[in-house]
Amino acid sequence: MGFQDVKRHFPDRATNVIAVINQKGGVGKSTTVVNLSAALGEGGKKVLVVDFDPQGNTTSGYGFDKGLLEHDVYDAVMNDYPIENLVAETCIPGVFLVPSTIQLAGAEVELVSVMARESVLKYVLEGIKDQFDYVFIDCPPSLGLLTVNALVAATSLLIPIQCEFYALEGVQQLLESMRMVKSRLNPALEIFGVVMTMYDSRTTLSREVVSNVTEFFGKKVFKTVIPRNVKLSEAPSHGLPITRYAHMSKGSLAYSKLAQEVVRRG
Repeated sequence: MGFQDVKRHFPDRATNVIAVINQKGGVGKSTTVVNLSAALGEGGKKVLVVDFDPQGNTTSGYGFDKGLLEHDVYDAVMNDYPIENLVAETCIPGVFLVPSTIQLAGAEVELVSVMARESVLKYVLEGIKDQFDYVFIDCPPSLGLLTVNALVAATSLLIPIQCEFYALEGVQQLLESMRMVKSRLNPALEIFGVVMTMYDSRTTLSREVVSNVTEFFGKKVFKTVIPRNVKLSEAPSHGLPITRYAHMSKGSLAYSKLAQEVVRRG
């Protein structure tokens, strides 16, 4: 099934455009984008993944060779290249990817002189987003202009937080950025959820971090936690989401459960 054949299950329901964001690196952001989108696709949802991180980890996580890409999301944002020409099928039926390469790093500077620079990604996605149940935007690990574009384009945020000592460090800055975008550019923006990643049930620290984050975010925290799992770490090197690489692993089962929670939230 190609992109042009995509039909929404719920044509009267607004698409949930979710920016997956944390300005700290190494928290499982791209891992969550790849594996949550795959689990939703396996469940019959139509999903668009927009890799908006110059590192392109989501692109390679879905098995795309960034060195062979003639065009990527940079061209859509900076050169008015039709985004529908970038939408590529993945190994999961119903899940499509707009890829990214290191070229996108230049957009951080180049966007400064662009009119309505904070809203470019929103305008780029306007013509295609309604063909999907979910759109996930993988944000770079920073709070620069690329991330602001993702916040303006999104309807909600998904925040992965690693189960480590400094888990909440920087979260206040992220929430302040969200509040500024919400007050000035995107009044509808809300937190969709918080997902705890790299959880180790054997350690007191992991349990304490989950407790602290839950105390801070309340019901926004998903009940499903993503465990530390060797198969989750291996899957990107094979260019496969965990649902295809190790279907019955703890990591795969966790993302399948998380996908069920996401669907229940909308």
